[in-house]
Amino acid sequence: MKIGLFFGSFNPIHIGHLAIANYIIEYTELDKLWFVVSPQNPFKQKKNLLNDYQRLEMVNRAIYDDNRFKACDIEFKLPRPSYTIDTLTYLTEKYPDHEFLLIIGADNYANLEKWKNCEILLSQYRFIIYPRPNFPIENKHIKGDFTVVDAPLIEISSTFIRKALSEKRDIRYFLNPEVFKYIDEMGFYS
Repeated sequence: MKIGLFFGSFNPIHIGHLAIANYIIEYTELDKLWFVVSPQNPFKQKKNLLNDYQRLEMVNRAIYDDNRFKACDIEFKLPRPSYTIDTLTYLTEKYPDHEFLLIIGADNYANLEKWKNCEILLSQYRFIIYPRPNFPIENKHIKGDFTVVDAPLIEISSTFIRKALSEKRDIRYFLNPEVFKYIDEMGFYS
């Protein structure tokens, strides 16, 4: 089974994440797509980051009725900060019958050489790259198995969502209704 791993803080998960995931599952060879909720991205600060399980709950609420997707909390059990190579090593050992492909945005592709054990990732795993605003996907002479998808260019970010919510703006259509309801009930980001 081919599993796409879509790593992220998902703080919060929004329609941009879901649109990209929907496009990738429909227009690639993947059988399933797992949203891997990252407790601590080594390239991001923890400021304004909700609790791990609150973010996992938002992902579960966003995808609850779509069996093509799964919320994955595997990094909650691994050392922090979360490094992709460690997560993939663990998942590959735990699920030897699965082939794991990394789903990354063009922004991450631009910084791939800074990732821990990048050369191992590039030699052992395949990548699906989706476009991001202001990050052209250039041939960077990185040797690896890359598939670039022609997914819609999404300019929504979790930073925008958090800021809008803190300003008491009504942005319900940027979020899955169940996620919006949960954020509203819990008073997140206000």
